[in-house]
Amino acid sequence: MRIGLAQMAPLLGDVEGNLACCLSYLLQAHEERCQLVVFPECALSGYMFEDPAHARSSAVSVDGDVVQRLLAECSRLGLYCVMGILVSRDDQLWNSSILIGPEGIIGSYDKTHIPQLGVDRFVVPGRGPFRVHQTAIGRIGLQICYDWRFPEVTRALALEGAELIVMPTSSPSSSSELADYIPRTRAVENAVFFAMVNRVGTEGAASFLGHSQVVDPEGRRLVEAGDREGLVMTDIDIDQARCKDRDQGDGLYQLQIMKDRRPELYHS
Repeated sequence: MRIGLAQMAPLLGDVEGNLACCLSYLLQAHEERCQLVVFPECALSGYMFEDPAHARSSAVSVDGDVVQRLLAECSRLGLYCVMGILVSRDDQLWNSSILIGPEGIIGSYDKTHIPQLGVDRFVVPGRGPFRVHQTAIGRIGLQICYDWRFPEVTRALALEGAELIVMPTSSPSSSSELADYIPRTRAVENAVFFAMVNRVGTEGAASFLGHSQVVDPEGRRLVEAGDREGLVMTDIDIDQARCKDRDQGDGLYQLQIMKDRRPELYHS
């Protein structure tokens, strides 16, 4: 599978402009033979909203025109896409991501762990459960930004059979050390590929660090973007994540990550 990471700088409240940027990245990814393209958290709206009214005016409906245009382009290009979106649903706001395929919407996820920052001050926490989505290119699990600080999220998805965990994020520059080790930790402790796609640019007093990346099940970083806008790509062998209890050593040092768990000893 070739994954494209669209490291972009959404403009706050400019849904049409941000959508045009996303559509351009989809076309570029298609030309580069990507099968999956991942965008940051709140890619269509921006993140650092100061009041709920402005946030609501920038939210989209999953059934609305904006998402339908994304669906049409993914269908036309034969692409899979994970898009971070601010959703208006049931008169409430949700920080969500949607998994789109050539056939339409495959699945969605509402951010479960909510920091008191930016638009998350105005959204409803997701209620779960954590679901893995079967696609023609692999079994994909979704999480968003602050979720990475809670290892239970990635573990729950791995136990459900995820092969690739995709995490759109709007991580600020102060999270640079977390971006260095958390993706590698989550990947290796769950024997999955972990794709973190962050934004860049500034909004208000916040600056965002970028450094989008893909990590393999051994904790090796396969690709990492810098701090500028652009599309970076890597090829992964999804079979590496398909057998969770494979021997990971050389015969002298063998690990079976899922088989060696002791859940009877774990307590909340």
